[in-house]
Amino acid sequence: MNRALCSGSFDPVTKGHLDIVERASRLFDEVIVAVAINDTKAGLFTLDERIELLRETTGQLPNVRVDSFRGLTVDYCKVNDVRAIVRGVRVAGDFDYELQMAQMNVGLAGVETLFMATNPLYSFIASSLVKEVAKWGGDVSAYVPDVVARRLADKFAQA
Repeated sequence: MNRALCSGSFDPVTKGHLDIVERASRLFDEVIVAVAINDTKAGLFTLDERIELLRETTGQLPNVRVDSFRGLTVDYCKVNDVRAIVRGVRVAGDFDYELQMAQMNVGLAGVETLFMATNPLYSFIASSLVKEVAKWGGDVSAYVPDVVARRLADKFAQA
C-alpha cells in the first residue's frame, strides 16, 4: 500500500490543512493525518478534541485516517509503513525549515518528504492567527470549517 503521512499540531485544523490532506488523498492509497504530541506546548484544544475535529472534517475522505503520536515523525513512519510525508508549504520561510526536516528524515529512516504548494486561497492562514482572531471575537469562518469555528467560539466564550 502506498501510504503517506500529514502530521502537525492541528490546533486548530484549518482549511489550509484540509486542502493539503484532500489533495494528498488523491495521490496515495491511504493518508494518515496524525497529531504530533508536543509535551512542551500547551494547546488550545486537547489532543482528543483535535482528533475529533480532524475526524469530523476528513470523514468524507474514505482513504484518510486520523491518529496521534509522540516522538520522532520518522519513528511513526517506520512503525506504520509510511513511505512519504506530505507537507504544505506556504511561504519561503516554511520551505527552509521543511527542507532541513526532509533531509534529516531521509537520512534517519529513508522516508521521503513531498512538498505541496499551498493553495493561494489559504497561503496566509496559520492556526496561531486563527486563534488570535477568534480570541477577540473575530469571524474565522473563512479560514476554518464551520465545526471548528463553532468550537473556537465555545472555547473563548468559556475563557
